[in-house]
Parts: sequence; structure tokens; C-alpha cells
Amino acid sequence: MDNSLFPEVTQNIEQNWLVPPLENEWRKNGLEQLLQFLQEQLPTGKVINLHFICTHNSRRSHLAQLVAQTACLYFGLSSIRTFSGGTEATAFHPNAVAAVRRAGYIAEIAAPSSNPIYEVTAGPSLLVGKAFSKVYDHTENPTSDFAAVMVCSHADENCPFIPGALARIAIPYEDPKVSDGTEVMERVYDERLNEIGRDLFHLFKALA
Repeated sequence: MDNSLFPEVTQNIEQNWLVPPLENEWRKNGLEQLLQFLQEQLPTGKVINLHFICTHNSRRSHLAQLVAQTACLYFGLSSIRTFSGGTEATAFHPNAVAAVRRAGYIAEIAAPSSNPIYEVTAGPSLLVGKAFSKVYDHTENPTSDFAAVMVCSHADENCPFIPGALARIAIPYEDPKVSDGTEVMERVYDERLNEIGRDLFHLFKALA
């Protein structure tokens, strides 16, 4: 465990993400594929790039990227880097940002705009991502030798080929935006973040 994580992040990990995930047939095959990919790549000693992709790069792909990078810090998997992108660019949605903050992270706007850049930290000196919406082939993202992890079914269906990817793996999650503007909005966003957290922490724990 990395003791320089914020106490609130550590508490959230222990209470919500280190518990066994509920087995989901929709994602089971993809999680097994991603585990196999990482098990094959880790012995090479090379940097491993994981690129999480959804349609608008506004919610699920950001959550997955930030959780995955946190898991790498937590389990000491220093050779893994995480990225996110979409089939189109919008903005890191404020409701998803709020869920990240409720999980103990600090997410500060470093560059304000209609598509602001957030610096997301999991500890006093642990930047886990500069989060802003971008297309998957943006210059901030890897162009070769990466695993493309499709975290929404729409992107999976509409983007069947990702140039430069060593592997293309579907691990779809339901979009929390269906709850926007409702009284259950915070609960739904937290549930989605925790669902992603349990899956990815369980996966990375198997590599540690």
C-alpha cells in the first residue's frame, strides 16, 4: 500500500473497492482478457499503456482511468500508465468530478474553459491524471502499443478498430448520466464509481 495516499482515498479503497466485486457476465470476459494481457506484458519490463475509451470521454472513461492509476499506485505496479479518450470530445462532467471528490480525491481546475483541465490527486504529491475530454487519438494519448479498453457499449459498437492498439477489450458499464437531475443522482454516480473500483482493484490485486 502507498501510505502517501490521502486518508480519505485509502478509507474509500478499503471500504468500497477492496471488497469482492459482484460477478457480472457482461464484463467477466473482458476483465479476464485484460488480466491476461497484463500478465503477458508485465514480464517484458516495458511501460504498459491502458487507454479507457467511451463515447464522450465525460464520465466512465475518466472514472476508469483515475481508478486504474490509483490501483497501480496502491499495488506498486509502476510500469502501468493509464489514459482516457472518446469517439468525440465534450467535457469531464461535473457530476463525475463530484463523485471523484466524494471518494477522497482532490480535483482542481488547472485550465478553465468549456472543457476544463482538472488535476486530480490521490495524495499530497500523487497526480493520478490531468483530466479533460478528448478524442481517443488526441496527442495526449498513446498512438501505439496500448490496450484499448472500451467502457461503454456505444463506443464498442461504433469504434470497432482502434489504430495502434495491441488489444481491444470491452468492459462496459452503464452510463450514470441517466440519473442526472434526479434525487438519486449522487447515489448512482457513487455506485458506478464503486463498481469500476471493485472490478479494477480486484484485477490489479491479482497482479501484485
